[in-house]
Amino acid sequence: MNTNTIHTDLCIIGAGPVGLFAVFEAGLLKMRCHLIDALPQVGGQLSEIYPQKPIYDIPGYPEVKAQDLVDNLMEQAKPFQPTFTLGERVDHLDKQADGSFIVTTSDKTHVHAQVIIIAGGLGCFEPRKPVLTNLEKFEGKGITYMVKNPETFRDKNVVIAGGGDSALDWSIYLAKVAKRVTLVHRNETFRGAPDSAAKVFDLANRGKIDLILSANLKEVTGDEKLEKVILEDKYKQDMVLEADYLIPLFGLSPKLGPIADWGLSIDKNAIEVDTRDYSTGVERIYAIGDINTYPGKLKLILCGFHEAAIMMHSAFKYVYPDQKLSFKYTTVNGVNAF
Repeated sequence: MNTNTIHTDLCIIGAGPVGLFAVFEAGLLKMRCHLIDALPQVGGQLSEIYPQKPIYDIPGYPEVKAQDLVDNLMEQAKPFQPTFTLGERVDHLDKQADGSFIVTTSDKTHVHAQVIIIAGGLGCFEPRKPVLTNLEKFEGKGITYMVKNPETFRDKNVVIAGGGDSALDWSIYLAKVAKRVTLVHRNETFRGAPDSAAKVFDLANRGKIDLILSANLKEVTGDEKLEKVILEDKYKQDMVLEADYLIPLFGLSPKLGPIADWGLSIDKNAIEVDTRDYSTGVERIYAIGDINTYPGKLKLILCGFHEAAIMMHSAFKYVYPDQKLSFKYTTVNGVNAF
């Protein structure tokens, strides 16, 4: 075994919100964690794609910004002293004679762990791009697929395209920032949360945003930067919108990368798990969060939190095979622990 190998109880692949909460749940059971993420910082999509996006479905937080949630999760995990390898992709997984694993990253970092927890969100992801004339010409010049800093759009004409939660949430938020927000959706109804959809319809009725339904993006034009977005309505007629920014929010295309070669059961780029403990078909490998799938699966952060709590009680037996879980709580340095 490499003398520079990192030794830990659990290796968590993915340092997004679910991976970070898993550290807390592991810590309550006195299990140590090392996290690996291909991104250069923790937080996953929340930090990389929409750090300022408001999130409305975290218990105890009527509204919390994505980066604030990540910061709070890091603070919650801090007492259990997790370690991190960031900016490196997991390339290889080698099972040892005793059932444990050696994980090797793209930079040849080696991690020895008793249990592997895949919390990689959507895996390696990239935005789904619309089929649109002149799209590439204006990428980075008015067309963006994420909102990192809402102030970028202050007093600008912003066109948002999409029908999911991200499109609804950003339309609501940027209505208070942009000069004008126009939300374009190809259907009459939205896929996102009904409450968010109701808020968008209310904003449109009060003239706070423009809402254009049953229309598709067709073309973008401008000189050095984006100036106009051309739509095609259900009657095949063109509509021209003045625009400083176009934000297509059509979701992400997931790519599992090397994980797809680990002998796991894969269904549509997601890992199938047993809902009793979120184990995969390979012993000592679990999958939690958006990267897993099972009947009734909801891709919500809070569901990933639930999965993390359940699976840790199963992983415990591999770290402490001679011990039985005790459910009496004590307090250590102000933190509840078993």
